[in-house]
This record gives sequence, C-alpha cells and structure tokens, in this order.
Amino acid sequence: MRYRSIILAVTRRLALVALVLGAAAPWSSLVAAQGATNGVPPIGVVTTVGMVADLVRAVGGPCVRVTNLMGPGIDPHLYRASAGDVERLGGAELIVYNGFNLEGQLGAVLGRLGQRTPTLALAERIGERVAGAGERLLEGEDEYAGQTDPHLWGAVDLWAVGVEVVVEVLSERRPACTDGFAERGADYATRLTALHDWVRASAASVPEAYRTVVTSHDAFEYFGDAYGFDVAGIEGISTESEASIADIRETAALVLATGVPAIFVETTISPRTIEAVRAAVLDRGGEVVIGGELFGDAMGDEGTPEGTYIGMVRHNVSTVVRALGGEAAPWPDELADWAEAWALR
Repeated sequence: MRYRSIILAVTRRLALVALVLGAAAPWSSLVAAQGATNGVPPIGVVTTVGMVADLVRAVGGPCVRVTNLMGPGIDPHLYRASAGDVERLGGAELIVYNGFNLEGQLGAVLGRLGQRTPTLALAERIGERVAGAGERLLEGEDEYAGQTDPHLWGAVDLWAVGVEVVVEVLSERRPACTDGFAERGADYATRLTALHDWVRASAASVPEAYRTVVTSHDAFEYFGDAYGFDVAGIEGISTESEASIADIRETAALVLATGVPAIFVETTISPRTIEAVRAAVLDRGGEVVIGGELFGDAMGDEGTPEGTYIGMVRHNVSTVVRALGGEAAPWPDELADWAEAWALR
C-alpha cells in the first residue's frame, strides 16, 4: 500500500517505547485498567463522536476521563449542541473532535470554546501528518466540491495515524502518564495494523464485478479507496442535503448496471432512501436486497463489540463482504484477546 510505510513507522516508534517499558499487557488490562496514576488526576476529555472517544480511551487508559457527546444512532452532521453539551465542553480540560466539518453546526461552538480550552481536531491533524504521503485525503462532489471528506476512520491505516497524535497531545497534558500513553499507543497501533490487514484480505474475496458499495450517504469513500471498492452514496459527504427523486433514479440505474446483489442502510440515517432505491430497481425488473445495516457516522451501543472502533469495523466489513459474495478472512491472532473479551470467535 502506498501509505503502509507511514503506519509501520508510527507502530515502530511507539513499539520501541513499549519494548523499553516491558511486554505489552493484555487488551483487557490496557484499556479497562483503573489502576493508580501516581496520584495524578485524569484528564477530563470531552469528545464528540464515538470513534474519537474510543481512540482517546484506548490510549489514555486510567489517565483520562472521557465524556462523549454523541452516542449510537446520532447523526453528527445535523447535531445541535444542548445547554448541557455547552456546559460539558466548557468544563473540559481537553476537547477532541473529528473536524473537517463532520460536527456541522457544533463546529461554531467548538470554535468559540477553542479560544480558551485546548482542542484537537483529530482528523485534521491526521491530514497534516499524511500531507506528504500521497493523495489520501478525499473531497466531496457536487455541492461539497472542495470540502474534505471527514470520514477518515473508514481506512484503518489512515485512522491509525491518530494514535501517535493522541499520545503526543495527552502527554502534553499529563507528563507523568507519558510512559503509559506510549505503551498503550504501541499496543493499539499494532492491533490496528492487524485489523487493516484483515480488512484487505476480506475485501479481496469479493468478486470484482460486485465491488460497489451503495449506501445512504458518502461515509465510506475512504473505505473504498483503501480496500478497492467503488462507493455510491445517495447523499453527499454530509446529510444536510436531502436526496432527490433524481438521486434515487440515478442510484437505481447504477445498481442495475453493476448488478450488485445488495445495498446497505446506515444506523444514523432513515432507511427510506435505500428502500426507495430497491423499489426502483425492482420496478425496472432488477433484483437487489438490503444487505444489512452499517455503522457510518456512529458506532454501536456501549457495552457491545460494535460500540468499539475495532468491533464497528469488523461488523461493517463482514456485512459488506458477505452480502456482495465474499467471505470474511480469519480473525487475526493479534486481536484474538479482543474477540475473547467479547465472547466472539
């Protein structure tokens, strides 16, 4: 992969620190540990979306206390901050959000708070890190032309660059916890490298003729770019604009032309548009099924595998691959303890 050298470099730098500190602890102790932090209070971090919160928790461990604003099923593009949200953001020691306008109207609030509270736009910082590593950042189309697509987490190797970013930012806030941040970061970077390889292997099993993912909106372009799929979202990179009849007809024509056996709904968007596309395909004599529900802009319920970034990716990839005629690859050994913690095979 044109980008693999950077993620390997990130992994090696973090792994070197972990080697000095000792062998990495099991997943459950690294992420769920609530041990002593040398009497240092945890960093009060407020995050906006689940993918960001999960990364901060994975790296921060007991040295962070994360409050996430948007839970399962919440569309960040349309989200409006409540009075309680403003209070939580105002009381944060650190605010971490995605950026690239994912948070829509909340962006104005974040901009004002950023004048007095340290903030990190994680996706934007990732974009700065990869600026010299090829055209990894994608742009929207039509009314979103010129705007950077914010859904970077769709490419696991790209999202993994955020590990080093978070390690650095948290270390600035709590120098006493630096060793722990580096150790957990090294472990998590290794796991994401394994996850990325698993996604590539699984995607390769889909017949080339069916390598088109049709969804409610363009939340999967990074996934497609990284793993060899064409992606067709009925709406653009934001859900602020509604799908038109012309959009439905155009997408139905694409489904008929490609012959893909399945199209997909998203957890944060009404299934009506995808159902309308399927109805239009059937009306024209074609065949297509709704292949399942994907986590686009939000993760699953807390306390479930899909409520973690690794579990969200596992679910999405398994759903897409199987519905399009492929088969998920064997789960990697590097993530066996993660699967065991969730009683998964």
